[in-house]
Amino acid sequence: MLRKDGRSNKEPRKTNILHNIQEYAEGSVLIEVGATKIICAVSIENTVPLFLRSTGKGWITAEYSMLPRSTHTRTQRESSSRPKGRSQEIQRLIGRSLRAITDLSMIGERTIYIDCDVLQADGGTRTAAITGSYVALQKAFSKMILEKTLEYSPLKSQLAAVSVGIVSGNLLLDLCYEEDSIADVDMNIVMTHKHEIIEIQGTAEQAPFSIDTANEMIQLGAKGIDYLVDIQNTALTNSEKFRL
Repeated sequence: MLRKDGRSNKEPRKTNILHNIQEYAEGSVLIEVGATKIICAVSIENTVPLFLRSTGKGWITAEYSMLPRSTHTRTQRESSSRPKGRSQEIQRLIGRSLRAITDLSMIGERTIYIDCDVLQADGGTRTAAITGSYVALQKAFSKMILEKTLEYSPLKSQLAAVSVGIVSGNLLLDLCYEEDSIADVDMNIVMTHKHEIIEIQGTAEQAPFSIDTANEMIQLGAKGIDYLVDIQNTALTNSEKFRL
């Protein structure tokens, strides 16, 4: 299949991660996945939700929003107190994914907020946000270690996320917006560096798909995860890289 940007079917988009984008955040990155661009920034507060008080455990949560002209036509600006259903779903996914790889008992009674702001959307914003947020979170933990508020990084695994889809009968890795909008099947995969699955969101848009097809999509997604883990590591210092 001839893809818009000249990629092969099983080739991910070019991805870059620039760190320390926001000076005042505990950790921040700009992730660029093809034409999709997202700032992921970490803030840390010395409070926790009511259900965690006096437990010694912390919490990680995320907020996701799209700037009005991140899309082809203007997207109405959202209130952080009343996000749209799609944004709420995505920010819950980001938070769940990062909590799954973090020992929350190690961060003490602190809440870590991860703000993901989409500057430009060309498909795969939720997967790019997760991939970028991992690096921002690791940067924040590294800063806490330097400040001696943490002894070790609480991260138990490295993770990234990628999309896989079927378009006109072709299995594609890392869909752009044009591909995603006409996909017969769309799947988002969140996975660790060891190919352990954190979450899979798979939807048939046109017709049901088989278990064999789902497994093929997951295997292709794992190759995309390997690429993204390597990209993440280019944005991390040797001391910040997860020890395999």
